[in-house]
Amino acid sequence: MGVDIKSFALAGSIVMFILALEMILGLEFFKAEPGAKGTIVPIAFPIIAGSGTLTTIMSLKSSLNDFNIIAAILINMVIIFLALKSLALIPKFLGRSGQIAVRKFFGVILLAISVKIFRTNLGF
Repeated sequence: MGVDIKSFALAGSIVMFILALEMILGLEFFKAEPGAKGTIVPIAFPIIAGSGTLTTIMSLKSSLNDFNIIAAILINMVIIFLALKSLALIPKFLGRSGQIAVRKFFGVILLAISVKIFRTNLGF
């Protein structure tokens, strides 16, 4: 198809930018599909299992043996599992106003990340 990685990065940064605006302004640009129950977390999952994770593993392979890397991955998987299982407690702890504040805060962070990705891949 002739689409390069920078084009995907630019397109992804635009989608992240719009998602960040949704989070900050409380608007709804993307409508949920009828019957859809899950939501996509734009930052958490790429960080957990994205290209940065694979790059880190490949760079650690040059200085550590395979057993240590596999053990670290397994320990990390347990920690991530426990963190994701405890997500239901966060809304109870924060309350409605705390959730709104956290959503806006992370919206600004997502906005900054999307602008950085856009600038990096556009060549500024």
